[in-house]
Amino acid sequence: MIFSPKDEAQIAAHGLTTKIAGEQLNRFVTGFPDMQLKKPVEPGDGIRILSAQQVQHYSTHYEQQQSSKTILKFVPASGAASRMFKLLYNFLEGETSAEDEGIRKFYRHIRNFAFYEELRNTFSSAATFDDLVAQKDKAVVDALLSDRGLNYGKLPKALLSFHAYEGGTVRKAIDEHLLEGALYGVQKGGEVQLHFTVSEEHMPLIKQHLALTVPTFEAIYKVKYILSFSVQDKATDTLAVNPDNSPFRLENGDLLFRPGGHGALLKNLNELMADVLFIKNVDNVAAEWLVDDTVTYKKALAGVLLEVQETIFAYCRKINQEKVLAEKEVKEITGYLRNQLGYSVNDEFEHLTPEKQTAFLLDKLNRPVRVCGVIEASNTGGGPFWVTHENNAQSLQLVETAQVNLKNSHQTEILQKSSFANITDLVCGIVNFEGKKFDLMQYRDNLAGFIAEKSQGGKSLKAMELPGLWNGAMSDWNTIFVQVPVTTFNPVKTVLDLLNKEHQGMA
Repeated sequence: MIFSPKDEAQIAAHGLTTKIAGEQLNRFVTGFPDMQLKKPVEPGDGIRILSAQQVQHYSTHYEQQQSSKTILKFVPASGAASRMFKLLYNFLEGETSAEDEGIRKFYRHIRNFAFYEELRNTFSSAATFDDLVAQKDKAVVDALLSDRGLNYGKLPKALLSFHAYEGGTVRKAIDEHLLEGALYGVQKGGEVQLHFTVSEEHMPLIKQHLALTVPTFEAIYKVKYILSFSVQDKATDTLAVNPDNSPFRLENGDLLFRPGGHGALLKNLNELMADVLFIKNVDNVAAEWLVDDTVTYKKALAGVLLEVQETIFAYCRKINQEKVLAEKEVKEITGYLRNQLGYSVNDEFEHLTPEKQTAFLLDKLNRPVRVCGVIEASNTGGGPFWVTHENNAQSLQLVETAQVNLKNSHQTEILQKSSFANITDLVCGIVNFEGKKFDLMQYRDNLAGFIAEKSQGGKSLKAMELPGLWNGAMSDWNTIFVQVPVTTFNPVKTVLDLLNKEHQGMA
């Protein structure tokens, strides 16, 4: 592909090179290799099911070490809320009628939305508003979504009113993360570190909101918040192409770059340092009455991480000291890798010299660790699986449906047998046994991206997603899956989800 001088200038402005841009275009032609599923995880074979006693044990283990660890809560919060209101936009544009069940539900239960009072106050009088609601008038939806009212269609999910409490208190989605941080993320000195990835256009609004709300939470929970922010680097954007794989161009002839998906946030994550790193999406929060399960299991996952790291670090120090492991020790560690860290060596391993076996095991032990909460759910498509690699080794991975060849009946059968689903609930260890932070970019599978069909201005296009943050971007991490209760998973994907009981008052 030969780029014009104008193309080259645009590519450079994104922090890319023409070589990288050319490689992206070529990837649309060659595609990404499919993930080779071996089998779904099962209790005792890829996933831990904790008893009540174990939950208590791990929670206590974490609590006992909190004051000696640096703790950080990482919240991807750059997503715009526009997709959340697809139903309402379709109604405004005449594609959905007022008799649609979803639209009827929206108007019928409008008083149950946390943003009800804010929305009503955009009208001249409560009576006018009530009349428009009764008529299912589009003016109500317009006031919610457009800049003539609350402008929710242009705001990030982080700043939407999710929950209303007694006494008139209303919390945005981002506020509930302040609460969670105070309940399980406190480190020495009563500090709570939170890092939000936000879009550049919304940064001022988010900082302005937090400046108003943080003092209230600090006073209630007797903590000190240490907040930091970052934006997705433009250099992680990817070119879009037409269906024939030629570069997609805008009407003015410019190339179209699109954000590379949440996998691009690996670069943001790699700039941070902490002993214990919590990751959770901004919209996955419940009303406060349901937060106890979340806090308990977040602590338990952190306890699992710390206990596993203690074993890993001991093994690494032993190898550093002994240089070459005895056969008994090799078997012990390969068993630990398989049963506890989600990695099974291939048949060639046993033919290696003791020196090479030892070096291999040190490399596999000495890498980032992720403890992933998953919920029990059937036929969800993606989720936790054992996968087979080119060298016939096997590892635990979070797999998305787009990474699997659905034309292969055997792979589809394995996919559909999954009994657990990913909920993007992670606790990570990114520091090695010597106290040094890993370079997370070294543990990403660059071939774990995928290509999706999108549209721009009514025209079809193909877009490239980088290896997902909790998929390919963490492909070479040591992995532990732990079942958590469904009460800890409360995402808001559509506006009607806010009517679910977990986002309402007391049960």
